[in-house]
Amino acid sequence: MIAVRDQRDKTAFAQLFDFYAPRLKAMAVRTGMRSDEAEDIVQEVLLTAWRKAAQFDPERAQVSSWIYQIARNRQVDLVRKERRPVPEELKLPDADDEDANQVLGLEQETSQLKAALSTLSEDQRIVVEKAYLGELSHSEIRDVTGLPLGTIKSRIRLGLERLRHELKELR
Repeated sequence: MIAVRDQRDKTAFAQLFDFYAPRLKAMAVRTGMRSDEAEDIVQEVLLTAWRKAAQFDPERAQVSSWIYQIARNRQVDLVRKERRPVPEELKLPDADDEDANQVLGLEQETSQLKAALSTLSEDQRIVVEKAYLGELSHSEIRDVTGLPLGTIKSRIRLGLERLRHELKELR
């Protein structure tokens, strides 16, 4: 792993791949994944290990621990993604069906939400927008922003509390 990290050594990576791929696949299959899903996970995990090799620190973790943690995180992300409710297909209303009061109410609520979002600190607003408007998972936000997961979760929680307070009259 050191050779992969320091010299981007493809031969060393091939050895890592050959060693960990069957083990990662077996781990994924044991947790209930289909064989094809497990193979996809293995590919993603080892690709992530290649891309993020610079983040590997042998003083903080062994190679196996680091790679298995990446695999575990990826599996958790997949489970969360599968459990997200799929939105129902929306029927577009006919132009004549739109009630002017509904349109006006929606515009007012939208402007109130924009105003409430503007009261958040920029740090909170960015992660709340990525999580709820961008529909990114916490891990995806971490990958985009480089922030630790705990920081992301705290900013979202604090931002949502602030929004609840700002929008309480809409309830």
